[in-house]
Amino acid sequence: MAVITVNDIPGGTQAQYEQIADKVTGGRGLVRGRSDWPVPGLISHAAGPTPTGWFVCDVWESEEAWQRFADILVPYAQEVGMPEFELKVYPAFNVVTE
Repeated sequence: MAVITVNDIPGGTQAQYEQIADKVTGGRGLVRGRSDWPVPGLISHAAGPTPTGWFVCDVWESEEAWQRFADILVPYAQEVGMPEFELKVYPAFNVVTE
């Protein structure tokens, strides 16, 4: 079952997000397509600033796919000093991709 992951990161910055993205893509900069992800299963990704920090929302094919990515992501986030965040995972009822 597809899941929606929501990361509201108070104190997070665009610079930290870009540093993490560069690590995720092996030094190629921002993630531009699903094939840039180091694990399969991503359906969609969106990120941007909030009044208090940074926000990321993904849709994954399954919670297991998300967890494979999280295992890679969390050390990178810690490495660049991204503040700790509370991840929320919700089951997706309807996913539209086109």
